[in-house]
Amino acid sequence: MIDIDSLDWNKTGGLLPAVVQDSDSLRVLMLGYMDRDALQATLATGQVTFFSRSRNRLWTKGEASGNTLELVAIETDCDSDSLLVRARPRGPTCHLGRDSCFAGAPHDVVAALDALVASRRGAPADASYTARLFAGGVRRIAQKVGEEGVETALAAVAQDDDALRGEAADLVYHLVVLLRARGLRWADVRRELALRSGATTGG
Repeated sequence: MIDIDSLDWNKTGGLLPAVVQDSDSLRVLMLGYMDRDALQATLATGQVTFFSRSRNRLWTKGEASGNTLELVAIETDCDSDSLLVRARPRGPTCHLGRDSCFAGAPHDVVAALDALVASRRGAPADASYTARLFAGGVRRIAQKVGEEGVETALAAVAQDDDALRGEAADLVYHLVVLLRARGLRWADVRRELALRSGATTGG
């Protein structure tokens, strides 16, 4: 839990810049500002809240649009004068209808694929190839992962880089579907890799 009193409020005139990052895709979503009350409201409600400088009041993201930011974690920087807010967006973050206020912000493309796959689970089998895979069950999806793994290995042995890229993409896609079929997310794999490497990851 972040210690509000340990933050350097005086250095920044009572407002801390808060960079918001998607906890799943790792994309930077927006920059806002928090005073003590905004940070306390965020921690108490789980809905990311800012101090609006233009309106001179607290502003919970999505209070008008419905496009909220659900808090996952907050941490401070080394100087205790800015915040990194990890959140799960419910709808576009930008008022222009984009996922991020920074149009070119990089992100984890596999996490984006994972979200798309998740959105198609439970759809009618004829709605998409992904829906048909889910309808076939875990055994069928696992079989496809095996097939794609073999095809990826064969492309590597054949030293066909174009084929290897394509087969590797197919393998990752089917693996993501398999994870979702078992109730797991790409973030779970990323977290496991981070644990093995000693790194940290959000979400």
